[in-house]
Amino acid sequence: MSTAALTRPGTVLADLLPAATASRARVRDAALVLGGAVLTGVAAQIAVPVPGSPVPVTGQTFAALLVGTSLGAGRGLLSLALYALAGMAGMPWFADGTSGAGGATFGYILGMLLATTVVGALARRGGDRGVLRTAATMAAGTALIYAVGVPYLALSTGMSLGKAVAVGMVPFLLGDALKAALAMGALPTAWKLAGGRD
Repeated sequence: MSTAALTRPGTVLADLLPAATASRARVRDAALVLGGAVLTGVAAQIAVPVPGSPVPVTGQTFAALLVGTSLGAGRGLLSLALYALAGMAGMPWFADGTSGAGGATFGYILGMLLATTVVGALARRGGDRGVLRTAATMAAGTALIYAVGVPYLALSTGMSLGKAVAVGMVPFLLGDALKAALAMGALPTAWKLAGGRD
């Protein structure tokens, strides 16, 4: 099948990787799922503390959204589920080398599971093909991460929802805009290089 045929809507970037047989496709998909989990874990180690907030700035959310858009909803969800389960089991690859469930920031990881699935579904519908569509896809994913992470932060720390928004979302909005701008350049460019169309 030609690359042009593969780059129609309904295809995500990972689908462009060759797999001649069904068994090779399963091996490819397993490697992509594992690679997405590892990428998210490595990106989580890029962590900068935010004064007054228990939530650091990390590369974790950006990686999770890229995993979703690149792998699609199914593989993206499996990848983030592997990341979350391994971290809960003791793998020290949550932000700042932490692990385990139930910490104040664990809600953001749960939000990433949902966001990865949604941005993966949007990518299958062409949500990563153009600059504006990519911006909307990244904004939707980021909003879902906050929709789960911020209330979880409030419940786990006993702070009010307003305080959780002030320390668990507001300080990160500029960084989220920068991450979206990176995605707006990277994803449509990857499609152009692969021979896709906006």
